[in-house]
Amino acid sequence: MVQSARQIAFLALRNVYRGAFADVALDRVLSQVDLSDPDRRLVTELVYGSVRRLRTLDAMIDYLAKKKAHQQPPDLRTILHLGLYQISFLDQIPVSAAVNTTVELAKQNGFAGLSGFVNGLLRRWVREEEGRGERGEESGRGQVSANQPVMDSPSSFPHLSHDLPEIAKSEDLHPLSLILHPSLSPIERLGILHSYPNWIIEVWSEQLGLQETAQLCEWMNQPPQIDLRVNTLQTTLETVEAAMQSAGVPVGRVPHLPQALKLLEPVGSIQQLPGFQQGWWIVQDSSAQLVGYLVDPQPGDVIVDACAAPGGKTMHLAELMQDKGMVWACDRTPARLKKLQQNAERLGLHCIQTIAADSRNLPQFRGQCDRVLVDAPCSGLGTLHRHVDARWRQTPESVQELATLQTQLLDQAASWVKPAGILVYSTCTLHPAENETMIETFLANHPDWAIEPPPPNSPPAALVAPEGWVKVWPQRHHMDGFFMARLKKS
Repeated sequence: MVQSARQIAFLALRNVYRGAFADVALDRVLSQVDLSDPDRRLVTELVYGSVRRLRTLDAMIDYLAKKKAHQQPPDLRTILHLGLYQISFLDQIPVSAAVNTTVELAKQNGFAGLSGFVNGLLRRWVREEEGRGERGEESGRGQVSANQPVMDSPSSFPHLSHDLPEIAKSEDLHPLSLILHPSLSPIERLGILHSYPNWIIEVWSEQLGLQETAQLCEWMNQPPQIDLRVNTLQTTLETVEAAMQSAGVPVGRVPHLPQALKLLEPVGSIQQLPGFQQGWWIVQDSSAQLVGYLVDPQPGDVIVDACAAPGGKTMHLAELMQDKGMVWACDRTPARLKKLQQNAERLGLHCIQTIAADSRNLPQFRGQCDRVLVDAPCSGLGTLHRHVDARWRQTPESVQELATLQTQLLDQAASWVKPAGILVYSTCTLHPAENETMIETFLANHPDWAIEPPPPNSPPAALVAPEGWVKVWPQRHHMDGFFMARLKKS
């Protein structure tokens, strides 16, 4: 049976809401159909967008329907998500098309008797938006601004009180302010508007305040861009740049990163881009590239990457040390290490050896390493734009479990380092319990270690904090959120 892009998106979302990972569910349905490139892009946008905006879409249903979103039949709720997402967040889809195709979706999936309800709910939202002057062909409908809602009880959130004047001015102008109940706290308002659980908003706002937290939320709700790291053992950045431009693939350079190029527009298959088969480059976000420079490996070093897969940082270390020395890539998952080995072969790297093991139990490295990298498993709060369902999977409890694991990995890795050696700890999260607190606790328990800031001329130096560690904020630095600290043993 020929299925529409929206039907395929519905099938993927149904699997996500039943527990599947979004990227796995999407890949599965796309592998079973033959779609045009525009339809594949539409399916991808509908699936990732609906998962990303889950809390906002539920709040819209709560506002529009007598039964709350969680009381709706699960499949009907998914269908309503698809319709409301298109109306409020996709400028390129006409409202009539969004409404009519969603009604058809209801009919095709066992809700013919509720098609009038679906039609009425969607059209009521359109009228509500139009009534506020927030839509129309040139209104930029559905674009959530950085302006934030008024605070109800500033005494409950003293760290946010400085945000009040700007927040209060703009609440009534927000395109989605219809769904905000006056009794909501400022944390809840922000979580509903930008679709995050309250606890993540709290973690960020305690560090940034509400205004900048809103900017971070918006950044994380945008589709991710793709960065490349040029393999300078095989070619030059200028050569890759020229090859991409000749193929009609616009790229841009990234400040402070001599091996990085950013793809400026969506592309098809990554493997079809110039230089892939020749090993000229690998996909790696700019933030992740900073980690290799912080490790600063030297030719001849013995290095362990304790949590190596999928291997981007491992290979960067090998490149930076001119493929001379030894990089031990450790990971618990043999299948992920196999992918690392395949990429290393493509890039022409020979100094990498893999070990399938838990890095909390590798006594053979004790006192043997010049440098060690612990790129620890983490909550991923710096990469929520890439992993759209992570915001719903992680919890404060899972963060504490991860912090325990991170402590164990860091303590074990420290025993591998030679005197005067280097240990770099990094994460792709923005949670202090996994970052700053982790390092402070480690230093308190290991008095023979100290933070060593990056050298003034190295790429991470542009982002170093007064404490000596590096923290990348996406809304400020326009790359994935990351934390990294370079520690030296006396």
